[in-house]
Amino acid sequence: MSEKISILGVNVDKITLKDAEERVKSFLNSNTINTIYTPNTEIVMEARNNQELKSLLNKGDLVIPDGIGLVYASKIKKKPLLERVAGSDLSMRILDIANDEGHSIFILGGKPGVAQIATENIKKKYPNIDIAGYHHGYFKGTHIGHKNHEEENEVINIINKAKPDIVFVGLGAPKQEQWIDENKEKLNCKVIIGNGGTVDIIAGTVKRAPEVYQRLGLEWLYRLLKDPRRIKRQIVLPKFVLIVLFSKDEIVK
Repeated sequence: MSEKISILGVNVDKITLKDAEERVKSFLNSNTINTIYTPNTEIVMEARNNQELKSLLNKGDLVIPDGIGLVYASKIKKKPLLERVAGSDLSMRILDIANDEGHSIFILGGKPGVAQIATENIKKKYPNIDIAGYHHGYFKGTHIGHKNHEEENEVINIINKAKPDIVFVGLGAPKQEQWIDENKEKLNCKVIIGNGGTVDIIAGTVKRAPEVYQRLGLEWLYRLLKDPRRIKRQIVLPKFVLIVLFSKDEIVK
C-alpha cells in the first residue's frame, strides 16, 4: 500500500507510473473489484466544495495525480508527490499488461461508435487482448441523474455477461467517478478505471498533446490553445495555486 498525500481533502497516492502499473497487476490477480480514479487539479478543486465527490474519490483503491498542478502544490508544501501519473498513460500501461497476460477488457463511454472504433484499434495493436465488449456513454444512468434507470441496468447486464477483467469508463469527470462508485459492486470485473478522454484518444477522434507538452506538464495549455472556450474551466488553476500558497493545512500526509 502506497503512502497518501491529502490535497484539499482528496487523498492521492504518492506513486510513480511504474508503481501504479504494479498495483494494477496485483489488482488483476485478486478476487475483488478495484477502482482507479484519476483526478486532476480541476477535479480536486471541485471536490473541495463537494463532500460527496471527495468521499467517493477517497474510497478509490488507487488514486493517481493526473495533474501537474497537484505535483507542484505538493512540492510547494514540502510534501512532494513523486511525479504526475496521467490517467491516459496508466491506461496505455493497462493495455500492455492485458496484452501480455491475456486479460479481457470492456470499453464504456464516448459518443455512439467511438467505443467500437477504440476496441478495433486496440485489437490491431494488442492482438492478445480479449475484447469483451463495448458500449457508448449516451444512456440514462447515475452519471446524468438517473440512478437505477432501466438503460443503466441494461448496460450493467451487458458488461456482466461479457465478464471482462478490466472496464474502461470514459464518461468524463466527475460523472464517471459517480457512475463507478454507484455501480462497482454490481459489476463482474477486477479493475474499473475512470479515464475520461482516453477512449477518444484510442479511437483517434481526439489527439493527445505533443510529447514536449506532456514532458513539461503543459497538456492543459495545449488543450486551451486548441479550444479557447476551455478558459472558463482553466480559471480554476490560479485559484488552486492561491489556496495552496496561502493555506497552512490544505496539503498533509
